[in-house]
Amino acid sequence: MRDFLHLAETGKEAKSIIKKGEILVDGKPRKDHAYPVGLFDVVLIPKLNECYRVVPTSYGLDLLKINKEESNLKICKILNKTTLKGGKTQLNLNDGKNIIVNEDVYKTNDSLLIEIPSLKIVQHIPLEKGCIGIVIKGKNSGKVCVIDKVYKGEFRKPARVLCKIGEEKVETLVDYLVVLGKEKPLITVM
Repeated sequence: MRDFLHLAETGKEAKSIIKKGEILVDGKPRKDHAYPVGLFDVVLIPKLNECYRVVPTSYGLDLLKINKEESNLKICKILNKTTLKGGKTQLNLNDGKNIIVNEDVYKTNDSLLIEIPSLKIVQHIPLEKGCIGIVIKGKNSGKVCVIDKVYKGEFRKPARVLCKIGEEKVETLVDYLVVLGKEKPLITVM
């Protein structure tokens, strides 16, 4: 509120705005000033009619202004899966949310385009050759790339991805990459 958006001059003013419920994170009002905002979270300020998405950059996370139409969409990476009673599958996402699905067609490290706050899955984006991704950690953080090859993890080597950033080929860990779409990113990240 104060440091990135410059909507308040002091910390006390920022806390007051947040406690009134005037800031929505992923479609829900958050009244705790210490509530964490993470990767690809959508911050909505209804009074100003402004929407922002938290995106990775070379120096960490930053806020990017987005269209109102895009403010109900978010990309989440599948970190883990759990099989529940009755044959259902629970998908554990990178932002702490969980989605229960009937069919088990999703793999870890794939991404989901979800509607917020309902958590309805709009599209499944697999981690495969030719897809567009964004590096979220390391020296290439914030750069959009095209996935060229996915290497499975071995005993001492973690899973890696060979991707193309411009004309340069770069190898990064699968943990450092989020898939954004098949031909083009499904959300605005730059």
